[in-house]
Amino acid sequence: MDYRKGVALLAIRPKKLQKGDTVGVIAPASPPDLEKLQRALPFLGELGLNVKVGKHVESVNGYLAGKDEERIEDIHEMFADKEVKGIICAGGGFGTARIAARLDYELVKHNPKIFWGYSDVTFLHTAIHQKTDLVTFHGPMLSSDIGQEKVYELTKQSFKQLFTETTIEYTEEVSLLEVIHEGKVTGEIIGGNLSLLVSTLGTPFEVDTRGKILFMEDVDEEPYQVDRMLNQLKMAGKIEEAAGILVCDFNNCTPKKRKRSLTLDDVVADHIASAHKPAMKGFKIGHCSPQVAIPIGVRGTLDTNSKTFIVEPGIQ
Repeated sequence: MDYRKGVALLAIRPKKLQKGDTVGVIAPASPPDLEKLQRALPFLGELGLNVKVGKHVESVNGYLAGKDEERIEDIHEMFADKEVKGIICAGGGFGTARIAARLDYELVKHNPKIFWGYSDVTFLHTAIHQKTDLVTFHGPMLSSDIGQEKVYELTKQSFKQLFTETTIEYTEEVSLLEVIHEGKVTGEIIGGNLSLLVSTLGTPFEVDTRGKILFMEDVDEEPYQVDRMLNQLKMAGKIEEAAGILVCDFNNCTPKKRKRSLTLDDVVADHIASAHKPAMKGFKIGHCSPQVAIPIGVRGTLDTNSKTFIVEPGIQ
């Protein structure tokens, strides 16, 4: 049971997938690489799934995968379609924040199903969870990840949690973990891409970290940019309100423009270690290969003594 704003709530876990089920594919942000998308679709077949591609997945409107109305239509149709048991995002990029305020959250709440993606999809994860309490999944996408020439088996295995109630046990067998601040905490998991989490601030979808385990990742941001975003989260009270923190993969977040720079570790120490919350870094969650998928909205336990992160199943 989760506690938010003093009220006991139960997260809505979507039903698990079975072989023969149909999943929908949408592009809610930027246009996906269609060649990589076509390379990725057979993977869903290997999982025993049928695929229904959104009618606007191949649409292009500048840096957006079609007009806002088209991307909204695909999302609504996939949630309304009784045949579709899960929705997998083709890729990220930019654009989900443009459509968040216009989604029909009552439709989503009354048709709970698997919703899977990451990066720019973080804004939708945050919005959907806050408006419906539906558990969603931060995981590798089709064009962005599965369609690459080399895909780690661990990345592919992340999809198995959609078929069987699986407790994820993240240990140093997956990646080297480093303690930022000691402690043990259990709480609801929230988070995603740092840039998108910061972009929710001041909106109706502002990320709620109170008593929760906050995880964050990003890509191609220099240390000063990560510094700015973490500082904004801190000033907004989001780091102080969190019960624990996971610093996940910050891919290619190295100095480029400036000859003199703090390191990413310096920035993390300034903003995360100083918060004195149970915190670790090194998780392969985000823009990385291999990539571990985790559900958002379920309970997790972070233990720096055993260097483990245990996550409850995201499906029922």
